[in-house]
Amino acid sequence: MNLKTTFLGLPVDNPFIVASSGLTSSVDSVKKCADHGAGAVVLKSLFEEQIIVDKKVLLQHDDMYFWYPEALEYVSNFSKEQGVKEYLSLIEKAKIAVKIPVVASINCVSPVEWPKFAREIKSAGADGIELNIFIPPTNLKLTGYKIEETYLDIVREVRKETDLPLAAKVGYYFTNIYRELFKLSNLEINSLVMFNRYYRPDIDIEKLTVVAGNIYSSPVEITLSLRWVALLSNIAKCELVGATGIHDYTGVIKYILAGGSAVQLCSVLYKNGIEYLEVLHKDMEKWMASKGYNDLKAFRGLISKKEENCAAFERVQFMKKTAGKL
Repeated sequence: MNLKTTFLGLPVDNPFIVASSGLTSSVDSVKKCADHGAGAVVLKSLFEEQIIVDKKVLLQHDDMYFWYPEALEYVSNFSKEQGVKEYLSLIEKAKIAVKIPVVASINCVSPVEWPKFAREIKSAGADGIELNIFIPPTNLKLTGYKIEETYLDIVREVRKETDLPLAAKVGYYFTNIYRELFKLSNLEINSLVMFNRYYRPDIDIEKLTVVAGNIYSSPVEITLSLRWVALLSNIAKCELVGATGIHDYTGVIKYILAGGSAVQLCSVLYKNGIEYLEVLHKDMEKWMASKGYNDLKAFRGLISKKEENCAAFERVQFMKKTAGKL
C-alpha cells in the first residue's frame, strides 16, 4: 500500500508524525522514531522565553514577571540549563542521524523579539518550524479579538524572517474558532495542526495540592479536533493535521477520511512504545486492503463536510441528537 502524503508541504512516507514531546528530545529518540517508521518528527519545543533571556525584555513583554519575580528567576535559570545552543545542536545532529524530515518547534505567546531566531533554526538544518502557540485566556484586559490577532501576528512575523515551511499548532480557545482557523490557514503556513493538548490540573483532596490530571489523552478526545478538520477540509488554504485522541489505526483513518493529510502521535507512543508505529502501519495497510484502497488519496476527505451552511448543519445534528433520533 502507498501511504505517502505530505506534512508541512514536505513529502513523507506515511502520515505518522511524532509530535513535539519527550519522545523527540534527543538524537537517540529521534533515530528510534525513524527506525520504527515515523514519517517525520517534531522536536521537543524550545520556549520563547529561552530565546529571550534578557530580563528587561521579559518584564516589558509580560506583567506576570513583574508580579511574580520567582517566575523570572525560573525562566532565567531554565534557559541557562536548556538553552538555545543545545537546541540548535539537537537539530544539527538529528538531521545527520535520520533521513526523515526534522521539524523544530517553538512554544510561543508573542510576536516580539524571538522570531529572528527562525534564521538560526534554518541555518541549523531544520526542515521546517512548528509554531506551538497558546495564549491563555486568563487576562481580563485582553479581548478575544486581541488574542486572536496575536496568533496571526506571530505567524506573520516569523514568516518575515524565514522561508522555511511553517506549521501552526493551536488550541480551541477562540470566540469564533471556525473563523480564526480559516484566517490562519490563509496566512503563509503549510500546515494547521489541531489541536494542542494543554496541562490539565486536578486537586488532590488528601494532600490539598494541585496535581496533573489526565496526562495522556483518551480515544474519546478525538471528536473535538476531528470535527474541525472535517469542517475546514474544503475551505482551508493549507494542509490540515489531526492531533489528540489517536490511540490506534482507526484514529488515523478517521482523520484522513475527514480530510487531513497527516496526524501527530504522542500519548499512544508513550503508552505502547515507539515500536507501536510499526503496528499502526500494518493495521492501516490491512484496513486499506479490505476496502480496496491503494493509497491515501483514494479515501482522503471522503467523509468531510461539504455543505456550505455549516452552522445550519451543526444545528440540525444537535436537534436530531437532543430529540433522540440519532
